[in-house]
Amino acid sequence: MERRFVEVPEIPVVDRIFLSAEETGVIVVDMQNDFVKPEGKLYVPNAYKTIEPIKRLLEKAREKKVKIFYTQDTHYANDPEYQIWGEHVRYGTWGWQIIEELKPREEDIVIIKTRYDGFYGTPLEDLLKIYRIKSLIIVGTVANICVLHTAASAALRWYKIYVPIDGISALNDFDLYTTLRQISFLYKGVIVRSVDDIVFI
Repeated sequence: MERRFVEVPEIPVVDRIFLSAEETGVIVVDMQNDFVKPEGKLYVPNAYKTIEPIKRLLEKAREKKVKIFYTQDTHYANDPEYQIWGEHVRYGTWGWQIIEELKPREEDIVIIKTRYDGFYGTPLEDLLKIYRIKSLIIVGTVANICVLHTAASAALRWYKIYVPIDGISALNDFDLYTTLRQISFLYKGVIVRSVDDIVFI
């Protein structure tokens, strides 16, 4: 196979952002054992690096009463997606569970989804309307799959999207940077250098 090197277009990155606590929601995408833990069935090597940043983001969000949503990728017996990725996050298994380090609290909302997109066939859009949310901070894994599809669906519904670089992970750097490029260029999302650069007011 011929090897090609491509230049990554410039991706604007913001160093500091101030967001309304009342109008902002956090979506934690698929931080489940099968993706984050080395013994998981579809392990993302750098996912563990995002655990602490996401934890810090959630602590800040909870302190300001920002609404937190989790997506939980979910599959059942003979799911067609197994033909693409092999069996993973099967309902009720250890691999399906959200990692203990980021375990949802009672006041958080967990969205069970069966496709890449957190909006597809789920009540997420309705819930965002109920809570009058206009902006979304999206973190989690896998960047170019479930993170990107969820961010795209949010943007197409005219939510303002914010993605901290240290809060997402992919199977490789190419997938990570193409995700940031797509969210920034195509969906006019804001790429933030770190979760520590997000301030709720």
